[in-house]
Amino acid sequence: MGITKRIVCLANSRKLQGRCIAGKEWTEEGVGSWVRPVSDREHQEVSEYERQYENGEDPSVLDIIDIPLAKLMPQDYQTENWLIDSEYYWRKIGLIKWRNLSKFLDPVEALWANGHSTQNGKNDRIPLSQAKMLNGSLLLIQVRQLMLRVFSPGEAFGNSKRRVQGVFRYKGEEYRLWVTDPTYERTYLKKEDGCYELGKSFLTISLGEPFQDYCYKLIATVIPHGGRGC
Repeated sequence: MGITKRIVCLANSRKLQGRCIAGKEWTEEGVGSWVRPVSDREHQEVSEYERQYENGEDPSVLDIIDIPLAKLMPQDYQTENWLIDSEYYWRKIGLIKWRNLSKFLDPVEALWANGHSTQNGKNDRIPLSQAKMLNGSLLLIQVRQLMLRVFSPGEAFGNSKRRVQGVFRYKGEEYRLWVTDPTYERTYLKKEDGCYELGKSFLTISLGEPFQDYCYKLIATVIPHGGRGC
């Protein structure tokens, strides 16, 4: 085993056939840097087998986890990436309380760079040329009001598939970002199309992999006031 890092899990989000796990290191000195455990696959998603605890359970947001890692493996703006040591189980140490999450916030004035939007989004992407100059791809923020919007963004073009989008304001700017938190995706896709207010929430925002000269801002985790649960 190379190195073990203890993190507070702040994301277990959907990524292709696996998950994107991320959290902040938790040491005796307090809160440390972001850590994103990745595999050696092309898109670095982590499989269920690779991320499970010895009892077969899947890591949950707010779990405190010891993760065996092989080496630091940054990729462009995703400087937080660490290659997992897949021969060992991950180990749950405990659980952090919602009221302690403010210690983990990133004191940023904006979600990296603004001014670039897709047809259905708002401030939801960054040109790859700009993204490559960034020194990180994960942020934990708190918003006063979060709205989840359920709709079919491609309906006008014959695509009836529905998606969940998060709409919020942060430091005076509006954002409309797709949600990749599987818990909230599943829950809200069961509902009718419409807008649903969640109120005060913590959000983990992630910059995804490049696609057609852009990288996209995603809501990897939703943690409403009081904790998880829908």
